[in-house]
Amino acid sequence: MIDADGYRPNVGIVLLNGDGQLFWARRVSHDGWQFPQGGMRSDETPLEAMYRELAEETGLAPEHVQVIASTRGWLRYRLPNRYVRHHQRPTCIGQKQVWFLLRLVGGEDALKLDACDKPEFDIWRWVDFWYPAVHVVNFKRQVYERALRHFAPLVEELLSVQLGALPRAPEGTRPGDRAVA
Repeated sequence: MIDADGYRPNVGIVLLNGDGQLFWARRVSHDGWQFPQGGMRSDETPLEAMYRELAEETGLAPEHVQVIASTRGWLRYRLPNRYVRHHQRPTCIGQKQVWFLLRLVGGEDALKLDACDKPEFDIWRWVDFWYPAVHVVNFKRQVYERALRHFAPLVEELLSVQLGALPRAPEGTRPGDRAVA
């Protein structure tokens, strides 16, 4: 399902533990790490898609998490030209995402990366709150920053922590394609 502007509807999941750290996973057969995310089906709401993707990619069920918040509207990013399949119609130029902040309320033993037939991830770990915004693939960086900036005050209040400021990207990184609102 691709909208008239070329964006595929998608959900992103920021999974928080009790220490203010985030679930960060490596994609199978890739060196890329990211948050769980996935496309929406035409008959799903963003919340339904989020629970489906959560189960498929992490093995977690609704009883293992608490939904804290979601972003309002869509956060968009464009794919680098090398990833656009120009021969397909309609052509997908990027993704538009609703992001969800979840808190793990079950134990870590509920996390099962092989919960579906084709696992998305092969390794996971907990990372500091701002780490993903600096270490995700360049073209997703601005969307990750926007989602995390949106959720940071909620996490600080919920866990009574100070997250500090978003660190700068490491020297020598190339700016990726810019996300659009």
